Amino acid sequence: MLYCVEMEVNIPETWDEEKIKDYITREQATSQKYQKSGEWVYLWRVAGQYSNISILNVESPDELHKILTELPLFPYMDITVKSLCKHPNAIRESMI
Repeated sequence: MLYCVEMEVNIPETWDEEKIKDYITREQATSQKYQKSGEWVYLWRVAGQYSNISILNVESPDELHKILTELPLFPYMDITVKSLCKHPNAIRESMI
């Protein structure tokens, strides 16, 4: 199942630089683990914001939830999830 996931990160203003660096390092490792597995297909930064739009290809909503909640910054994100399917007017085959 394909999902479009929009994530906006809201790091607390009370965090010091060391704590921020720790979370970002762990966030990178987790997201790259799923990118390498092929489940996290695309990851794009939204220009000018601390947010991203990602495409994930997972077996179920439960699997998507598992991946998202493993992200260290998950508690500090506003997340929107949209299930995707091929549009009948699309002229290209899926790139996934």
